[in-house]
Amino acid sequence: MNNYLQNKIITIPYIGEMRKEALENMGIFNAEDLLYYFPRKYLDRSNVKDMNQLIVGEECTVIGQVERVWTTKTKRKTILKVLIKDNFGYLTLSWFAGIYWIKKIFKIGDNVSVSGKVNYYKGLNIIHPDFDLLDAHIGNLSTGIIVPVYALTEDMRKKGLNSRQFRRIFKKIFTEITNNIPDPIPQDIRNKYSLIDLLEGLKFIHFPKDKETLKKARYRFKFQELLMLQSVLAIKRRQIKSEKCFAQCKRAGELTTNLYNKLPFDLTDAQKRVAREIYNDLRSETPMNRLLQGDVGSGKTIVAAISAAIMTENNSQTVIMAPTEILAEQHYNNFKRYFKPWGINCELLIGKQTKKQRETILPKIANGKTPIIVGTHALLQEKVKYSKLGLVIIDEQHRFGVDQRMTLIKKGINPHVLMMTATPIPRTLSISVYGDMDTSIIDEMPKGRKPIVTRVVKEVKLPKVYDFLKNQINLGRQIFIVYPLISESEKMDLQAAEKGFENISKIFSSYKIALLHSKLKKLEKKEVIEKYKSGEVDILVSTTVIEVGVDIPNATVMIIENAERFGLSQLHQLRGRIGRGGEKSYCILVSRKDTEQGNERLRILEGTIDGFKISEADLKLRGPGEFFSAKQHGLVDLKIANLIEDGEILRKARLAAFSIIKNDKNLSNKNNKDFKEFFLKNNKDKLNYATIG
Repeated sequence: MNNYLQNKIITIPYIGEMRKEALENMGIFNAEDLLYYFPRKYLDRSNVKDMNQLIVGEECTVIGQVERVWTTKTKRKTILKVLIKDNFGYLTLSWFAGIYWIKKIFKIGDNVSVSGKVNYYKGLNIIHPDFDLLDAHIGNLSTGIIVPVYALTEDMRKKGLNSRQFRRIFKKIFTEITNNIPDPIPQDIRNKYSLIDLLEGLKFIHFPKDKETLKKARYRFKFQELLMLQSVLAIKRRQIKSEKCFAQCKRAGELTTNLYNKLPFDLTDAQKRVAREIYNDLRSETPMNRLLQGDVGSGKTIVAAISAAIMTENNSQTVIMAPTEILAEQHYNNFKRYFKPWGINCELLIGKQTKKQRETILPKIANGKTPIIVGTHALLQEKVKYSKLGLVIIDEQHRFGVDQRMTLIKKGINPHVLMMTATPIPRTLSISVYGDMDTSIIDEMPKGRKPIVTRVVKEVKLPKVYDFLKNQINLGRQIFIVYPLISESEKMDLQAAEKGFENISKIFSSYKIALLHSKLKKLEKKEVIEKYKSGEVDILVSTTVIEVGVDIPNATVMIIENAERFGLSQLHQLRGRIGRGGEKSYCILVSRKDTEQGNERLRILEGTIDGFKISEADLKLRGPGEFFSAKQHGLVDLKIANLIEDGEILRKARLAAFSIIKNDKNLSNKNNKDFKEFFLKNNKDKLNYATIG
């Protein structure tokens, strides 16, 4: 890169030791880092209101000049007040916290931009507004001028860094910078996708001439950010495809045919399609790297079993890793039932097993006598050795970190990998996190499944709900009643579940009721679930421990208490515990608190059972950072691109990235020199085992 861009920030005008420290705390160490510190928003002067246009109760942005700064005291606290004015009136700003450092910021005569909700008390006022000091000429801005506003930490503010100072610093940088800045986006890509060059983009993003130049700059940097993200995935995919598969399958033979023919149900067309996709991968010379998405109850497990059958008759081991012992045991029981008629040995490996049990199991895994192994994190332990590990299946894979998944995969030599999830992933998020993988989707529910009826009810309607539950139990059905369990308030939530259990026990005194939560000992949990499965228990009161892995076909009704506290995807996962038999099922969402977002979530769930529609809505409500744990699942922290809004840019950036890596796998072409340098500097740590150069 240009030498100037690598200059340490202490060498940049207007940045002394104190400001240097504040900037370095934000990861800004040189001129290039600083130039990529983009504005968080922009003020369009044509949209800023004059003070005579303000309406009480509305959010607004106002630009004014500081007229007076003072504090006033009440019995309990000191309040900071700042009076600002424009040509049409006055507005008072009030702060109840942080007043001492805020007071130092405002000087009489300063021009400021303030944003917030307008109130009226002895005149117009805004409490705790967002604010930014502006350039001296700001008061005379003409219509159409756009002012950048930068995110400021408290430390920055204390050290005199504000939007005005940032503009001053950037203005100086652009007078000193040369025109030959290496551009990380190759010229042919810029031409193809109509992208402005780097220097022009940097100037326009910090000093936009108008809305059009700002739009071009933002488009360019969104594309650049997504290009780098997709290049990571393209390199990972290229690395996988270049490896030789250790356990290539020649055929699906008698075992697979027998398993398929003896199934007590017909596979859906979607299951058949996905099974064929996996079979073709298993026969390939390169290892499979596939993500299998399927809604709750869509039949992913039997597809996994068919995959394991193919591997078994090709003399390779299959490992299935699940996030909880409940789910692992359920998978183990299913696989054992599928393969027992053919004399195929399956083993379960979980944390609660004794040393003696392990001493019996581990040698059979190591010598290859056990072709199918199901377990939890216990599968990752160093003592667990595999004979010929050919297929790794990771269920509910988003519950495992990248390192955990890689630890299991590396126990084999380039094994096939099948990751499964019952959380449908929106397309933009899928190609951002799992874009190095092939994707299969089971988008069809098993025949005979009836749609789950979902209704939202308030507390006042619960007596009628309880009457309905009694009718269902009298018909031979079973009930789930679920209470939220949020880690931050786990103790209170457990108490709520226990209190709910007591209350339900009184209302349903003539029925059999059990309580299940995470604090029970493992044996106690297992006993409760077994009793529920066998029909000894009519109502299971539970926390979200049942979210994954409790499969009771006879359970037809679920009550979710305080449903507004759950995320959309979690509510959908919980709902998937019912409706697994042939009877009509009902999910009743009890809302005890009115919140705008909570009500919106419940309306969405009431209106559809389509997991993909629900996941798209969930992504919009929560954002990608909360949809997955970004740190755990490798989702990059995007600074300017938005995976919800920028799907079209992402698609183009993906095509460009895969084209670059396909045509120049080691990035040795001189036309990609600047791309390679920028890419490696910012993304090398994300490549894991993959390499370039």
